[in-house]
Order: sequence, then C-alpha cells, then structure tokens
Amino acid sequence: MARLNYNHLHYFWAVATNGNLTRTAEELHVSQSALSIQIKKLEQQLGHALFHREGKRLVLTEAGRLALAHANVIFANGAELQSALRDGVGVSKVLRVGALSTLSRNFQMRFLDPLFARQQTRVVVRTGTLNYLIHELEAHRLDVILTNVVPASDATTPWHAHTIDRQAVGLIGRPDSADQDASLDRLLAEYPIIVPTRETDMRVSFDALVNRLGAKPRILAEVDDMALLRLMARQGVGLVVVPPIVVADELESGELLVIAELPGCVESFTALHLERQFPNELLRKVLEASTTLFADEDA
Repeated sequence: MARLNYNHLHYFWAVATNGNLTRTAEELHVSQSALSIQIKKLEQQLGHALFHREGKRLVLTEAGRLALAHANVIFANGAELQSALRDGVGVSKVLRVGALSTLSRNFQMRFLDPLFARQQTRVVVRTGTLNYLIHELEAHRLDVILTNVVPASDATTPWHAHTIDRQAVGLIGRPDSADQDASLDRLLAEYPIIVPTRETDMRVSFDALVNRLGAKPRILAEVDDMALLRLMARQGVGLVVVPPIVVADELESGELLVIAELPGCVESFTALHLERQFPNELLRKVLEASTTLFADEDA
C-alpha cells in the first residue's frame, strides 16, 4: 500500500474543517481546481469518497468523518511537537500515568485529583508490574510511574524518584478484632497479623521493629496488593499492617481502627520519572501540586 500523502490529507482537513471549498482555497492561496484535485487523489488512495454534494454544500461521507477524526489527531500532535521542540518543553494537555497494580487506590486518586480539576486536561492511567511500567516509561509511553517500590539505583540510573508522601504504618483492624488495651508485644503474639510482602518499605521497617522488640508475630498472610489488604481488614481476617491512607474511608466511618501504632514503620509513595530533553510541563505542575496536597493533609 502506498504511503499516505500528508499534503493531500492536509488539504482535505482544511476543507472539512472550514466547510467551504472557495474560502479554503483562498486561505491556502491555491485555486479551487488544484484543491479539488488534491482531495480527489486522497480519495483514490483511500478508496473511498470523502465528500458528497448537497446542492452547493460539501458534506462529509462516513469515510470522510472517519478521515477527519484521524486528521484532527495527526495535526494536533504535529502542532504539539512543533511547540515542544521550539520551546524546549512538552506543552501537553495529556499526562500518561503508570500505577503499580498493587498500589493503594486511595493514594492514586489523591494524586490524580488535581488533574481532574484542570480544564482540557486528559489523563491516561495504566496499571501493571514495575518492570512493565519502567519499560513503558523508557519507551516514552508513560510520563510518570506511581509506586511504593523503588527499584535499586546508582550513578547510571536514568530515572528520578520523587517522594510524594511518607506515612506512618499501624496495625489496622475492626473494633472487635483485638483487645485495644493490649500491648504491642501481646497484639503481635496473640492475634493473626497480615503483612505486606518484603520488597516494600513498610515490610522492611516492620521486620526491623519486630527484631528490635524480639517479638514473634503470628503471620497469617503476606500480601502485595493494597486493595486485598484493605478487604482483609474489613473482613476481620486479622490485624493488617498498612498506612492509614489505604483504609481512610473505613477509619473515618469507624468501621476500622488503628489498633496500635508501629514505631518507626513507614510507607513511602513515590513518583518515578525520567529526565527528558523535552519534559511534559504538566508533570512538573502535578508533582508540585501533589507534594503540597499531601503535605497539607499530613500537617
């Protein structure tokens, strides 16, 4: 199949957008016949008529409406590319966000909230494993990754880890799940405990706390999915080691309580991004907004 002629497509797009062949020819400084010939060549290449006449009016066919939809995207992207390369900044109205599939949905929503308040801004959110998301980031198909697991870095690591929030972690459970007056040692020894898997900050700090206390907790399950940890807490399966943001609604309603604080246990929520020659300006703004937002909430 012959490669699409974008000059022909541009002439079609101009006429379809303008709605008038004569006026478009004048604006493009070409004759009407030349403009008609260009559009006819595009129709021949695509194998479909793009316009039909109703009296003196040119009306898009179904194929023409489809071609116009694609042309709008193509030329909008072209304009964005020119702006990005001219200004040295990706002036984009689209932010492509990758989120670790096991990450707290509450945290994701709080990060995304400032974007939803911006008019004419579109958000694309993809979830997956960290390896998949890093691959998409490096391929420029994502602008930022939200994660609570930061990959190992060294002097050659290309990404930047922007810590958005650090939250204290507690033992969370239903009011009837445990004796609320019990000591931490007793809670750990006598009640089933559900912990995150070992690659997270909060599991590392939980294990360090347990070692300091010389405790032997009754570990019922190790779970990497924040949504499942939240559900287990609500079901009363055991006492769950999570930061408050994961169960914020349940804590507010009283369905769940912080049965005990875990001294020194923290969870970090991080935005992972690459250094770009032409950065997405929207990313800088949302990182600034999210840092302020979480700082205000923690105050």
